[in-house]
Amino acid sequence: MLTFTDAQVLAWVTPILWPFLRVLALFGTLPVFAQRSVPVRVRVALAFLIALCAQATLPDAAPIALDSAAGMQAIVQQVLIGTSLGFAVRVVFAAIEFAGEIVGLQMGLNFAGFFDPMSGGEATAVSRFYGTAVAWLFIVINGHLLLIGAVIESFHAFPVGAEPFAFLRNVQPQVWGTEVFRLGLWIALPLVGMLLFVNLVLGVISRVAQQMNIFSIGFPVTVGVGLVGVLLTLPTMQAPFTMALERMLGYFR
Repeated sequence: MLTFTDAQVLAWVTPILWPFLRVLALFGTLPVFAQRSVPVRVRVALAFLIALCAQATLPDAAPIALDSAAGMQAIVQQVLIGTSLGFAVRVVFAAIEFAGEIVGLQMGLNFAGFFDPMSGGEATAVSRFYGTAVAWLFIVINGHLLLIGAVIESFHAFPVGAEPFAFLRNVQPQVWGTEVFRLGLWIALPLVGMLLFVNLVLGVISRVAQQMNIFSIGFPVTVGVGLVGVLLTLPTMQAPFTMALERMLGYFR
């Protein structure tokens, strides 16, 4: 007759439970995988598959009783670390979309706001275009593989059970908001400078040729130059996006 004790079951379940919870919390906040178009069953299946495949590289964790206070702290720790990792990637995506907001404001296209069914909020044309482009870029540069590597390495940097909330002191996610403005301005600065020069030229034309209706030609000229600028600067988005993504994921390694 096959018999086993509670300690044996706990020893079997523990190695896969903590990675599963951490990866599942990550998929709940990740920009690409947390969209409504991705079913919950797919996230759960992917989280279990990653947790199962990562068993060979994960450090050994001591069994923790799930009905104890230490077990509840460990569960909260995995959820917080996974959520923080997904939030770190979302900060980079938000910075790119913020750059699109700045460019759209300078072009005059921020009046064309529309409802985004993916996020459930309102977005502008340029910001949504930047967000879609960087989502494709995230897959092309193997960002999902970098993310899986970061979540596996996070078990070495922040092991299960040892000071459950120590990662908050080391990572300090409350200061990540500055990355949105810094990276967003970095990406949008060339286009902002270009459109500022166009506005200065239009201002000079309005003073030299006062009979010309500058308002009738200013908007199409600004939009046209802005679209050309977006087309020319789009290939250069990979370098700042990759640098920012690696820097944010470096907090968990």
